[in-house]
Amino acid sequence: MTSRRRQTIVGPISLEGVGLHLGVPCRLTFRPSPPGSGVRFVRTDLPGAPATPAHVSVAVETERRTQLGEGAAALDTVEHVLAAVAAQEIDDLVIEMDGPEPPIMDGSAGPFFRALMEAGIAPHGGRVEVLRLAEPVRIEHGESWYEAYPADALSLEVSIDFPHPLVGRQAGRYVVSPALFAAELADARTFGFAHEVEYLRSRGLIKGGSTENAIVLGPEGVVGNELRWADEFVRHKAMDCIGDLALAGKRVCARVVAHRPSHAGTVRLVRELTKRACKEMQVIEIEEIMKVLPHRYPFLLVDRVIEYDEGKRVVGLKNVTINEPFFQGHFPGHPIMPGVLIIEAMAQVGGILLMGTVPDPESKVVYFTSLDNVKWRKPVRPGDQLRFELDVVKIRGPMCQMKGVAKVDGGVVAEADMAAMLRDR
Repeated sequence: MTSRRRQTIVGPISLEGVGLHLGVPCRLTFRPSPPGSGVRFVRTDLPGAPATPAHVSVAVETERRTQLGEGAAALDTVEHVLAAVAAQEIDDLVIEMDGPEPPIMDGSAGPFFRALMEAGIAPHGGRVEVLRLAEPVRIEHGESWYEAYPADALSLEVSIDFPHPLVGRQAGRYVVSPALFAAELADARTFGFAHEVEYLRSRGLIKGGSTENAIVLGPEGVVGNELRWADEFVRHKAMDCIGDLALAGKRVCARVVAHRPSHAGTVRLVRELTKRACKEMQVIEIEEIMKVLPHRYPFLLVDRVIEYDEGKRVVGLKNVTINEPFFQGHFPGHPIMPGVLIIEAMAQVGGILLMGTVPDPESKVVYFTSLDNVKWRKPVRPGDQLRFELDVVKIRGPMCQMKGVAKVDGGVVAEADMAAMLRDR
């Protein structure tokens, strides 16, 4: 599990232009959003400024584009914007629009990607949510097919096949990161064929399309423009996939193989991925723990966090060895861990849970204000692994009440009810 914190932007930034398919002018503004709020579109041109989450649950399978919602508040052709947001690893964001479709700009995700960079990417409270797979997934949709495999990062293997001399069969493999996206995918533009123009316009599409915001392929080659890469076509399809995968509402960690991907096909893939995703167990390693807790040797008593559900539950481990400094003076010749240090270790695990609710844990410290119903059930000896399980009973502002148990080999060795508060360090 990534230990990185959720991200938003530092301040608002706007772009303007005309939408590709509907041809309606739109001003789009990216704004920071609170931790855990996710990515949301807001239609500022409609009464009440209705909000729509960037999530597959509201995606509608439509022709040549990705649509969210239906009716007057629908949002069309959101894939380029979402590709930029996902590639910048932004988890919480408001995307205000005063029209039904984002501006097409130059036909790529590049302008959105660079606008977000200019706005500034900033970590804030809460931990990143990741979609992981426990087993491979395969789906087919028309001429498209997809396979997704468990992996520790998002990578794409995309192939396309179009009967045009400048396209033909193209394939590309991309391990997605902000740097890779910026260099290889962000500026790949949408494309279409000259012989399809009248048909698409008869369907109410590409009303805002031109050779300035799309690659148009005629019989002799590109009309009124030049390619940025010989394989710009497959790069654009990969960029579209990243935007559509963002509808998982989490950062996707999977190896995705996509043959002749379409927006409708990728949306169906995301629906299947969300069904088949394994339950996420957030692991926090010692390096991250030391960024959150102020304790150091010999008083840092947490080795690892193996389960973390923000604001609800945390499970941490402490490996007890004969080399612990307290064994030198605590019952020499009969080493057992002091009971008060078992409770202190439990409190440190609870502190990690409380620290995760604020955007700047490095500037805070946890003070425990009460201990109740403390019981020690069994001695803890060298070689034991302590498992601390803490559940939130109540949390209100900087105050938190928790119930904790400590276990060795599944048996309870200690338990306590505790209350704590956050203070400036």
